[in-house]
Amino acid sequence: MDRKKRRFIMRVSILSILAVAVGYVFYSNFFQAEATSISEGEEAPNFALHNMEGERVELADYEGQGVFLNFWGTFCPPCEREMPYMENQYQAYQDEGVEILAVNVGESRLTIDRFVDRHNLTFPVLMDEGEDVKDHYGIRPLPTTFLINEDQEVERIITGGMTEDHIEGYMEEIKPSQ
Repeated sequence: MDRKKRRFIMRVSILSILAVAVGYVFYSNFFQAEATSISEGEEAPNFALHNMEGERVELADYEGQGVFLNFWGTFCPPCEREMPYMENQYQAYQDEGVEILAVNVGESRLTIDRFVDRHNLTFPVLMDEGEDVKDHYGIRPLPTTFLINEDQEVERIITGGMTEDHIEGYMEEIKPSQ
């Protein structure tokens, strides 16, 4: 009886340790991660992605301009709501030295293309198929937007959906001084 009891205690101990380890891994990966790994005031890390036309686009290509860097997905209702507002402000600010780069995370070209056509979007839409840029920037919720100034520094990080008035104010905030 004593031997069975020791074996039982040993098994329960091992299973408990495994359960705690697995729980910690899930907790640290899904609930404890910071919203972003890039902070306001830091230089925005350069990246290269392809746009819908298959051309390679780098963030560094926009040095000297303000960049409204928006991470989004077609499955995200707040993302869909803000796209027409972004398009309106893109039309208003594209000659003011402000660029919108909309980075889709992890979806197929066909899905993105249908979405872009449905909303008549004309600003650059980039494809982060492997979600490498999303991970590098530490994006958790969608949408997340980085306001990047003409010196390639992150002015502000916005998580969640935006109104057109918000977007207009943000575009004004990153408009280069001329």
